[in-house]
Amino acid sequence: MPETFDLAVVGAGIVGLGHALAAARRGLRVVVVDRDSAANGASIRNFGLVVVSGQTPGLSYRRARRSREVWLATAAEAGIDILHRGMVIAAQRPEALDAIAAFCTTPEGASCQALTAAELAEREPSLAGSGAIGGFFSPHELRVESSLALPRLVEWLRTRHDVSFRFGTAVRGVEPGRLRTSVGDIAASRIAICPGDDLATLFSETIAEYRVRRCKLQMLRLADPGFRLNSALMSDLSLLRYGAFAAMPETAALRRRLESERASALENGVHLIVTQSADGSLVVGDSHHYGTTPDPFASTEVDALILAEYEALFRASPPRVTAHWVGTYASSSKDEALRLNPCDGVRLVIVTSGTGASTGFALGEETIAELFGD
Repeated sequence: MPETFDLAVVGAGIVGLGHALAAARRGLRVVVVDRDSAANGASIRNFGLVVVSGQTPGLSYRRARRSREVWLATAAEAGIDILHRGMVIAAQRPEALDAIAAFCTTPEGASCQALTAAELAEREPSLAGSGAIGGFFSPHELRVESSLALPRLVEWLRTRHDVSFRFGTAVRGVEPGRLRTSVGDIAASRIAICPGDDLATLFSETIAEYRVRRCKLQMLRLADPGFRLNSALMSDLSLLRYGAFAAMPETAALRRRLESERASALENGVHLIVTQSADGSLVVGDSHHYGTTPDPFASTEVDALILAEYEALFRASPPRVTAHWVGTYASSSKDEALRLNPCDGVRLVIVTSGTGASTGFALGEETIAELFGD
């Protein structure tokens, strides 16, 4: 007879772990199954940045606010370091300042602050003498080191909440109440499938109806620059990447100017995010290219575009590149997340906007409430 659980989760990325946590806190017996020996996808190939203020107003924003609360509580319990609190956007153009000022008048921007150049330099001394003419501060964002946080979260779920993990186990089929895996069946009264950007293995026809693609991104790690950031840092191009800013009428003028001045960056989906790790090194990115099967190769030209944005902001040559990598995640031009019901007692949950770290915990809570009742 197969071992029996209340909930089986397929996928040990941050979205899957969010589902496991929500169920375990209800006292349910949970198993997480993943084909790899550890989380190896988008959940660790990112900035570890929980973005709140940039989320599209409405459901995504509310999910990010709730996920932030869960991150804070979980990090304290699991011994996960919060490396940054808050986010700064360094505005390099007057049009960016106009967009920031408009955002600060919205309900989502009410607790944020538009900054003068002097206020920006006071908050982030590394930007004194930079190409910024002002900026923006949000107090909501959090940053963890993903490659360390995910394994620690797994171990905490295992030891504190008695969650079972089956790494190195492929799921070959799903039916109500049962997973068919490479090492035998697992019985569970409810099942949550959190496949990340694996769009072909389970319920591929269901996923195809939503025209989900994959997004490839490039990121770099730079040597310690000799300064310390107090917050995560973004710049003008980021205002076009995040729904809360991009949808505002005031952002249109900035878009037109950037289309003229930064055409290559926009064509490659480049915007600048800079975060700092505990050892002083910087994580810098990123880019966005879309397709059914993006190639696995990092482009030196795209890396150069990212580094050019760094140099334009700091007015200094970037530190030495110590590592660079490619990541992929599920993407949809229509939906920011999908929660589908492919069969009885089963939910298929995919974040399709690159915001798993920002919204995954709240998504997990919603799914578990739907499967088991409030």
